[in-house]
Amino acid sequence: MLIMYRKLNNKYNLSVEGETEKWYFEWLQSEINKTVSATATVSFKSLKIEKNPIKYVKGLIGIGKLEAVHICDKESNEPNHTVQFLNTLKALKESQKQGKIVKYDLGYSNYTFDLWIILHKIECKCFFTDRNRYIEKINSAYNERFQNMNEYKHEANFKRILRCLSLADVKAAIVRAKSIRTHNLTNCTKQSKYGYDYFESNPDLSIHIFVEKVLEDAGI
Repeated sequence: MLIMYRKLNNKYNLSVEGETEKWYFEWLQSEINKTVSATATVSFKSLKIEKNPIKYVKGLIGIGKLEAVHICDKESNEPNHTVQFLNTLKALKESQKQGKIVKYDLGYSNYTFDLWIILHKIECKCFFTDRNRYIEKINSAYNERFQNMNEYKHEANFKRILRCLSLADVKAAIVRAKSIRTHNLTNCTKQSKYGYDYFESNPDLSIHIFVEKVLEDAGI
């Protein structure tokens, strides 16, 4: 007699700063959940576009210790973007004092989340002075001809990009991201603020740490 076993469902609290990030993690959840060999399914049960970590934490429902991850960008070294990024780190720290036992991790990109998307297909270790230059790498990686970042981020276009991806591409992106971080740890000065580490110069990212954990937890 064939015995059917119900897979465990791994649940993650995840806040993101934009639509492309939300669409990506919805795609990732779907890809993992339809993988027959996975030992668990995934639920980004509180996936929400919310730039304010404190507000996000206040809306979390749960008993005991809660964990969450915030996905954000360090969009440039210009004063306004630097202040914005540091304010996010400060809010992440303060969100853990909102009357709940919360561990709030950071998954960031320097400059943008688009770096992570590029790494699914090709290396991207070059320094950019303008985050809009990522469109060149996007077009190269996905054989596209987008005129600008806004066109690429249009829902229909971005979801077409996602349909070009597989979990094998996600694993490749993790390897490429680790290579970037290893180089930075050896050659650049690591910054630390409010208990979170980052690098001033691009490229750098830590999103892969969370994504790798999700895959490992699902037995992939």
